[in-house]
Amino acid sequence: MVRAKVCGITELAEAHLAMEAGANSIGFVFAKSKRQIHPEKAREISLSLPPFVSRVGVFVNEERHVVQEIASFCDLDVLQFHGDEPPDYCQRFSQRLIKSISIKDEASIEILPDYQKVHAFLLDTYHPHLWGGTGETFNWELAIRAKAFNRPVILAGGLTAANIREAILAVQPYGVDVSSGVEDNGKKSKVKLQQFFLELRRSMDELRKISGAGS
Repeated sequence: MVRAKVCGITELAEAHLAMEAGANSIGFVFAKSKRQIHPEKAREISLSLPPFVSRVGVFVNEERHVVQEIASFCDLDVLQFHGDEPPDYCQRFSQRLIKSISIKDEASIEILPDYQKVHAFLLDTYHPHLWGGTGETFNWELAIRAKAFNRPVILAGGLTAANIREAILAVQPYGVDVSSGVEDNGKKSKVKLQQFFLELRRSMDELRKISGAGS
């Protein structure tokens, strides 16, 4: 089973649309971004979510005490560090951690072994001025290679209903992360969410059939 996180949730209605479509996780962006959410709003949404939907807080180069305060206040299950956070910074947290890595070229994945204390890597497309949400894909061959570092790989970067099948069959990731690919005019779209998760389920069914035929 490929897990799926819908990131950049800013309204309760968006969270419910994502859950109804099939999301396993909801992502709140606390860093400066067009999808940034205030902790008060994130808390309101978080407390309304059912227990089997995980709450992920996305931070970029934030002070440790600020992360801890928001994590506690918003009842976050997982922390995602999406900036230049070094391994020793990540080691200071007791929560489950996802470290985002901006993929530019093969050198981008060479730092993965340094992050021994994280629980998963999220691979996103490099952009010189943005921390995620670029709407662009990267070379998925690098994501395949990243799986060799014995941590779950979450694929992000430009995923849509049109390319999720190719992504799943090529990379076979632990999870996928989608944001701009399920939006219209900066807001989560019910139609695009449903289309994305329909194609995701179809891709997983196809992958199971392929795996079964090869066994």
